Amino acid sequence: MIDPKHEVSITRQAELLGISRAAVYYVPRPVSEADLELQRRIDALHLEHPWAGARTLKKLLRREGIEVGRKHVATLMRRMGIEALYRKKSTSKPHPQHAIHPYLLRNITIERPNQVWALDITYIPMRRGFVYLCAVMDWASRRILGYRVSNTLTADFCVEALEAAIGRHGKPEIVNTDQGSQFTGLEFIDALKRREIAISMDGKGCWRDNVFIERFWKTLKYEEVYLRAYDTVSEARASIARYVEFYNARRPHSSLEDRTPNEAYFGSQSMKAAA
Repeated sequence: MIDPKHEVSITRQAELLGISRAAVYYVPRPVSEADLELQRRIDALHLEHPWAGARTLKKLLRREGIEVGRKHVATLMRRMGIEALYRKKSTSKPHPQHAIHPYLLRNITIERPNQVWALDITYIPMRRGFVYLCAVMDWASRRILGYRVSNTLTADFCVEALEAAIGRHGKPEIVNTDQGSQFTGLEFIDALKRREIAISMDGKGCWRDNVFIERFWKTLKYEEVYLRAYDTVSEARASIARYVEFYNARRPHSSLEDRTPNEAYFGSQSMKAAA
């Protein structure tokens, strides 16, 4: 987080975190109950129709009897960190410190633990607010290796999730993310480069490139988040932790021949070590 007393300037700290300098001084206003409820519904519709932009979501909401304008839907989508997912031309130059790396997973077979990890961020609604969740998934086994919950969309909690996963499981060969500023900023990229981990990034807005973690978000929300209304951030953390433990250790996956992610991850590692 920003430290006004640090020897590194506030402008430089903001650059490293991938946020604007103006955001450092911004004092957020409470989100209205109406907007919180609307955000929850937008989140659910986005999971079902990831291609839908603000205009389409406005129409879907109006069919449910919710009168809202396109611009307001677009504002809430930006607040939630979501956008319509489809390939589109780049209309702006990236920050000179935020290089976009190529997608490395095309035409390769991913078949062993720690070959490829995927990171992504999702919006988590609560009773009177919302938080963001960053998770690290092992692509081959679908196991969640690490995660962090934050009330801001800064890079630091993504780096913490990555560092925690590496600390427990060693480093992967490749890390795949989208092109969000949390993953293109210097702090996150440096954490990968100093360990000589290959960096792969999706095509902008292409959810299929990171499809397995997108499926996990849907599973998490329909089996856990939408069934509860967290009152506090600590309650959200504790409840999500219980679900991740269930998902890893007890929830079988048809794509894994009905094994759990733990069985796929640790079983494959054991077989590899014995070979």
